Amino acid sequence: MAADARNLTGEPPAVRQPDAGTAGAGRPSTAHLTGTAHPNPPAPDGRTTAAFAAPARVPLPNASGPRDATTRLIAHGCWYPSADPSGTQVAFICDRGGVPQLWTGPADGRTVHLLDDGPDPVTEVSWSPDGRWIAYTTAPGGGEHTRVLCVRPDGSDRHILAGAEPGSSAHLGCWAHDGSAVAVTVAVPTAAPAPDATAEDGPSGPGPAGDHLPGHWPGRTGHTELLGPAPHTAPGPGLPSPVLAVETATIGAPGGRTAPAAGFGDGLSAYLVDPDGVAAPVLLAVEKDAATLRVCDLSRDGALALLRRGPRGRREAVVLRTTDHVATCVMPVADGDPWIGSFSPRADTLWLRSNAHREFAVLLAAGLDPQGKPLSWSVRAARESSDLELLRCARDGGSAVLAWNVRGMSEVEVLNTDASGRTGDGTGPSRPVPLPHEVVTRVADAGPRLLLALSGSRRRPGIWWLPDGATPVRTPWSSRDEDAVPPGRPPVRPVPLRPTARDGLPLNGWYYRAPGRAPGEPAPCVIHLHGGPEDQERPVLNPLYHEILGRGVDVFAPDVRGSSGYGRSFVDADLGRGRFAAIDDVADCAAHAVLAGPADPARLAVMGRSYGGYLTFASLVWHPDLFRTGIAVCGMSDLATFFEGTEPWIAQSAAHKYGHPEHDRELLRALSPMSRIDALRAPVLAVHGEHDTNVPPGESEQFVRAARERGLTAELLTLLDEGHEFLRADNRRLFRRAAADWLQRHLSP
Repeated sequence: MAADARNLTGEPPAVRQPDAGTAGAGRPSTAHLTGTAHPNPPAPDGRTTAAFAAPARVPLPNASGPRDATTRLIAHGCWYPSADPSGTQVAFICDRGGVPQLWTGPADGRTVHLLDDGPDPVTEVSWSPDGRWIAYTTAPGGGEHTRVLCVRPDGSDRHILAGAEPGSSAHLGCWAHDGSAVAVTVAVPTAAPAPDATAEDGPSGPGPAGDHLPGHWPGRTGHTELLGPAPHTAPGPGLPSPVLAVETATIGAPGGRTAPAAGFGDGLSAYLVDPDGVAAPVLLAVEKDAATLRVCDLSRDGALALLRRGPRGRREAVVLRTTDHVATCVMPVADGDPWIGSFSPRADTLWLRSNAHREFAVLLAAGLDPQGKPLSWSVRAARESSDLELLRCARDGGSAVLAWNVRGMSEVEVLNTDASGRTGDGTGPSRPVPLPHEVVTRVADAGPRLLLALSGSRRRPGIWWLPDGATPVRTPWSSRDEDAVPPGRPPVRPVPLRPTARDGLPLNGWYYRAPGRAPGEPAPCVIHLHGGPEDQERPVLNPLYHEILGRGVDVFAPDVRGSSGYGRSFVDADLGRGRFAAIDDVADCAAHAVLAGPADPARLAVMGRSYGGYLTFASLVWHPDLFRTGIAVCGMSDLATFFEGTEPWIAQSAAHKYGHPEHDRELLRALSPMSRIDALRAPVLAVHGEHDTNVPPGESEQFVRAARERGLTAELLTLLDEGHEFLRADNRRLFRRAAADWLQRHLSP
């Protein structure tokens, strides 16, 4: 986009002049970032679409400075840390005010400040490398559409960077290394064809030689191309096909037109946005009818960009040369954490977390030529039967932090590298990091130190900092261990169970025993199913579980086929007709809880959220005599209506998992719980957020309505101001108590 970049309404963006005292302090001036860019680049099919509209900067009122929370939760969680350049101050998400909000505080001090007291939950945080800005993502109304905002570390100059336009959604990417711009991905509905679209409006050729991203952007045209397949190169050591041209078919109705009934047709556009509002947004990459697109890293000179794209189960890493928008490398990567890797300081090495051609994700390294093409590939770190789950490279290229998923538990090690990001001929020396919690959820570089977001079965999520050569130290503002659960309810550490499915597939899960029961005493038990389906049950503190355990009901939380953490074959085992086997896995896990544990076979319940809510509906109608009741939270009851109502990018990903809404219509109908509603026997409680656009509330409404029409007990709890995730303290408390009350009532002897 050029200086006259437009938003969806065609109005020019609000531009603020640079602050006299900060514009040039310790960073390159952004005054030259106003090169001409195409005001509305066309889509590859010749249509001009709103998907290419640049984000507009929108100043926000009441951003005068740090403020205190109006409500304080003693037992709060802190997560998603990001440090300033010195590593002494930390921006993070905390729900001590009743909703996840943006806070800052010193790593080793107690004084913290609230930077945004708005009602919208915060989901991601990133402090700029020059220390001048904090970028963060919010979910207005608790729904699925998100915005990217920026604020000064002192709480001033808060404004929306992207996602302010109605119907749009914006996602946070990485910062340019000099802090002059932050990457955002904008998703907006595809507009109707422009009446004056001509052939001359088509994409032009590469930009001028030497045209790089920040800090030197003079002469940009803003023209771009869809990311295309990368050219094949000779295989590298240990990888039979290091560069893959993976085709991702467009999902839509026959004839090339999108299917409005399925909600397809959106586009994703990645921009580099100047937080000062001096330079116009620069269009980096575009994907039409895309599931995801995130800018994960930029080389120091801006010549290369690392992007993550693709639907669930088919994620790809793309190295994009920004001078001509050529994809020099495309490599499959694993699902999970979207921050898939980074460039070394000289951009001669690419570090990547990938499961290409293997069951489990490993650390790959590729040597890059000056044009960004891979010269060779090597596996630098791998573990048998364990996924590399988190990868964080230090800013100076001297080390990399690796977090491994070992059957749901985390193990962390620091891998030493030299300044170029290489480790020589083999894996360099590494040292393990002892963990006070079972699971690491995020790793952040904090200058000479590291920050770890940790969670455990008996501790609330907190942030810990890692002194050089020492064990992790908890930040003083993280919740204390004694505040993990209400007084009188000791936290329960689960034990692993290993069921076997009826077809012989090994399964896994965690069993929580209600306190106060004799070891052999039969107990009511609820089978709790996670979402995804690619999520994984982890031994972290779940207040819902402890509410249920406090009512004398055991919890068994299994990983049925389709879950992550056990290899790519296990994740793909539920594709297509394999989903029928996943439904049977629920029944097999219930049987195992009875045979191997103390669960009472006459007092079993099933419960789950999102995909787990779908499995709950499905289990109640496929195995109607097994469970006495069920609680489905934000679950799909009819896959056809789900595709019609969900977000377009979610539909793109879901089609790979469940089936295409047109081509696989009969399979989706057979897999839909509504198609077997006549088999329902047990009372059911459905819970949904009113703003859920991931799984629309109509999915719960139609199942409850159908159950009532058949004379069965069915209730619907709708949580106000919530989306697919329940983020507000009062709503979470209401949900937990309602669910525990329901189970206690229906599982009583």
